[in-house]
Amino acid sequence: MKNLLVAAALCSTIMLGACESEVEAPEVVEGQVPGLSVDNARMILGAVEGNPAAVYFDLTYEGDRGLTIRRADVAQTGSATLHDYGEYDFKVQMMEALPIAIKKGSEVSFEPGGLHVMAFEPSSELQPGGKAEVTLTVSGGGTHTFEADVLPAGDERGLPAPDSGEDS
Repeated sequence: MKNLLVAAALCSTIMLGACESEVEAPEVVEGQVPGLSVDNARMILGAVEGNPAAVYFDLTYEGDRGLTIRRADVAQTGSATLHDYGEYDFKVQMMEALPIAIKKGSEVSFEPGGLHVMAFEPSSELQPGGKAEVTLTVSGGGTHTFEADVLPAGDERGLPAPDSGEDS
């Protein structure tokens, strides 16, 4: 019996020591994907009220597991879609984007003339100077919500970058 008590005490000590050395998991914040950050977020309104708006931003991912961005939603709009440009029928045109794979170290620019979020039927409450709430959904169902500055049509932050004039 004495050996049994010693063994039980030893097991308890080992288990307590193991608990102390465990690394704490990063804190999970609702509406945030660990390791994902968004900067320079802006929504450019259409020139005609009610026309679609475009959302642009710079995304950086430093998380440990690979993810795929599968969907975008924008509050106060009828719907939103991830868009990109591609060639079809010998013409470059806008189309729905395929899922966007990201891994540790990924930097993805959602910019005019490239990847972007199209926000359809924007509410008249979305006005220049305000904020729009954007939510990205990633593989596994996680979401990342951020605010985008609402800017008027023609704002320079919504125009394609000027051509550098250099030949490739």
